Amino acid sequence: MKSLRWGLSCALLLWMAGCSSQSVHREARAIPTDPLILSDTYLSHWKQTHPMESVGLGFHEQDGRFVVPDAATLTKARQYLHAYGAAVDQVQLSRLPEADRYELQLLKQWIATDLWTLETQRDPYRNPMFYATALDISVYLKRDWKPWGDRVRDLTAILRHAPAVLAAARQNLDPVLPRPYVETAIEVAEGTASFLQNEVTREVDALTEVEVKDGFHRVSTAAVQELKSYVDWLKQERLPAATAAFALGEAGFAVRLKAEMVDLSPKEVLKMGLAELRREQERFAAAAREIDPGKAPIEVFKAIQRDHPTAEGLIPDTRRDLEAIRKFVVDQRLVTIPSEVRATVRETLPPFRSTSFASMDTPGPFETKAIEAYYYVTPVEPEWPPAQKDEWLTAFNYYTTDVVSIHEAYPGHYVQFLALNASKAGPVAKVYNSYAFVEGWAHYTEQMVLDAGFPEASTGGPTTAEQRLRTAKFRLAQSDEALLRLCRLCVAFQMHTGGMTVEQGTQFFIDNCYYEAKPAASEANRGTFDPGYCFYTLGKLQLLKLRRDWQDQEGNRFSLQRFHDEALRHGAPPIRLLREQMLKSPASWSQIL
Repeated sequence: MKSLRWGLSCALLLWMAGCSSQSVHREARAIPTDPLILSDTYLSHWKQTHPMESVGLGFHEQDGRFVVPDAATLTKARQYLHAYGAAVDQVQLSRLPEADRYELQLLKQWIATDLWTLETQRDPYRNPMFYATALDISVYLKRDWKPWGDRVRDLTAILRHAPAVLAAARQNLDPVLPRPYVETAIEVAEGTASFLQNEVTREVDALTEVEVKDGFHRVSTAAVQELKSYVDWLKQERLPAATAAFALGEAGFAVRLKAEMVDLSPKEVLKMGLAELRREQERFAAAAREIDPGKAPIEVFKAIQRDHPTAEGLIPDTRRDLEAIRKFVVDQRLVTIPSEVRATVRETLPPFRSTSFASMDTPGPFETKAIEAYYYVTPVEPEWPPAQKDEWLTAFNYYTTDVVSIHEAYPGHYVQFLALNASKAGPVAKVYNSYAFVEGWAHYTEQMVLDAGFPEASTGGPTTAEQRLRTAKFRLAQSDEALLRLCRLCVAFQMHTGGMTVEQGTQFFIDNCYYEAKPAASEANRGTFDPGYCFYTLGKLQLLKLRRDWQDQEGNRFSLQRFHDEALRHGAPPIRLLREQMLKSPASWSQIL
């Protein structure tokens, strides 16, 4: 769920062209006019300019490479994006074979999303997290695609760029920055420094290759000092002048919606979100009444949170229940799971524990060696007092944890990944993904699996009162997750287009999805720099609409399994584009509900 992915996305979308200004213009002029090789050329350039992200996807010819995001590089990146976007716009898509047309349509949205990040959100210029996350080397620790000593050599080569990266931050960042960005960047930079100084160092110390180990320590020590110096600079030079102003404005948010092929205005999406929030609160209350009609709904929810595993049982209980969820999905024929390989349940790695409750980590679609997939669950820390441990474990109550497991693994993100790998989708479809589809699908599956009868349908026969009570508890937990995502949507639009402050956003989470003050503040703070977290709900609603329309089209041939298999075989496109692939007569996109 919550992870550094939302903080890293800005850095991963950076267009960093490691070449001279003249060569960028030369490359722009050399963009092929043949549409059949346009996407291949783009992807080839992208791999060269995004080496860190490429390694995560499995393109290991980029191992150990890094490109510094200095001012000249950012300028070249913008020039190249516009030049390539213009080339794609000139293609007459109607004359292409369907597969090639689809790849170029995806490419167009990919460019639009990257341009929005660079020019509208302006992350390189007003978000100091951009640089703090640029040195995230965790993929080299998580995945074992080659000997550890060789990966340490790559880490060393990357960390040599730390001084240049943080010098670029000082050069590029605006004099006045949004306060939530600065405060979060300080936390991220401190966490990265601690990760390098402690966890990574301990792993490297296990090496027997003294020369490799010593080389890493020299470079890592310098990188840690650079990160600490960056923290001091932020505190002294940017934090005092920081402002509460962070909003994109209605026009800026509309551009982001357009990049997801959503034609609704921000005001229309907000109106829809507020209406859905009220409906979901009614569903939450109805589930609570079924459990205990004598108590307030939030009291009922807090009561079921006490039904949680012990600290020692958290990982084995999650592993056991995950297998039961997988069995339900298979038995009910909800979606084809194209592999018998299970996701491995593990403790979240230490540097990500403060930002992650649970998360799915899958190998890239082009990875051929380190193909393990990990479902990370964050345990209690041994030094916590008993009350803090118990408070943490309430979030892992059996009902919420199963809903999260549905989202992250079966049939959420992990099945999404397996289907992508098994599909015949083109290379662009396997690299670019829509925020609304990726998170919308996982959020959609939470409700879909419960609508299919989880958990009592797995027992067969008539349901008992005890089973109905258990089902109501699951429904309450699922509704709480839906309320969180709906609040994200409403807060994102109100903060960026309606003048809502972070403090008002915090209160909105407290009032409408019943969060405590600290996690509510964290959610509101995230919305300042990740307004795209509105797409969890927006994507879910789009998929529900698509399912209804596809069922009308297919008639007696419709089944959930057929619908889900068809939806997943196209990659992770904007859902409007998926509608064009699946529906013979796509409805107007404004007809979302």
